[in-house]
Amino acid sequence: MSTASGQTASGQIRPDGVAAGRPPQRQLKRSTRTRWLALIGTCGLLFLALLLSLSFGSKDIALDTTWALLLAPDGSTESTVLHELRLPRTLMGLVVGAALGVAGALMQSLTRNPLADPGILGINAGASLAVVLSVALIGMSSIFFYLWFAFVGAAVASLAVYLLGAAGKQSATPTRLALAGVAISAALSALTEAVVLSNQAVFNEFRLWVSGSLEGRSFDIILTVAPFIVLGLLLALALAPSLNALALGVEKGRSLGVRVRRTQVLTMVAVTLLCGSATAAIGPVAFVGLAVPFLARGLVGSDQRWVLALSVLLGATWLLGADVIARTIVRPEEVQVGIVAALIGAPFFVALVRRRKIPAL
Repeated sequence: MSTASGQTASGQIRPDGVAAGRPPQRQLKRSTRTRWLALIGTCGLLFLALLLSLSFGSKDIALDTTWALLLAPDGSTESTVLHELRLPRTLMGLVVGAALGVAGALMQSLTRNPLADPGILGINAGASLAVVLSVALIGMSSIFFYLWFAFVGAAVASLAVYLLGAAGKQSATPTRLALAGVAISAALSALTEAVVLSNQAVFNEFRLWVSGSLEGRSFDIILTVAPFIVLGLLLALALAPSLNALALGVEKGRSLGVRVRRTQVLTMVAVTLLCGSATAAIGPVAFVGLAVPFLARGLVGSDQRWVLALSVLLGATWLLGADVIARTIVRPEEVQVGIVAALIGAPFFVALVRRRKIPAL
């Protein structure tokens, strides 16, 4: 018997998704080479998305000028727009996109469902209810203040889902967690709607947050959520070998030495940190956490170490690309990034599903 990332005692399957009887070192090398090419190519796409995000908006800035002003601010109007508006907005998109992509990969691995979404744990519903209550009961009207309420709401909802899924003599199986998440989400969403529809001030504040937007996000907000997101990313990477083992099944994972309950709890903690922080910062954004891991597995296989690494890059690229479109499609006005992400993600995801080539977990 070996570790979670090694070969099983039977010598048939490795938890990282590689069949052990395939000697072919050549095939393994080709697989690794493909993964590295995918990683490098995605890095290039992310760099392009970053540059476009800094250059395009209600008023475009030439790409060469953007680069020059980024390195040497000169106090001009373009320099002010770049450093005070677009740079923090771009960094927020980078951080939140990475968080949503990894949260989705963790959620799909935990439930062993390639179509699972981080929202299945009730995180978005918990954050939304907390925001609504903070506005209705305390009168909060600034994202910087109710960000903390949203984060706590997401954490409480995740805890409730786990306790409900683990209730009784059975362990918190992926199916039980998924069903508990659906139930908690439905209940919290109903409460949110009840409060929103009964209070005009809450409705006005909530409608701006719930559509998901990077507009007006400052460095202060980035610094507030960044520590939680970094902690969530580090925890996710540490859990990757155990998640690879659990992909073989709970019993098989336990036989390989994985502490199943601890892995499940820590995975939910990581999802809460990532998706809770991201949702609190910019509002709920659909399809990033759903489609990004799907694409990552299609490019690098089911090994969670590679899937998580690629999800960081793809998630950030996806959200930044959606934000560039949101800022330019109806200039000088702009559309909420959450709306654009959904419009891009929904038909794209449906097309992938219809091809019946969903990468196995």
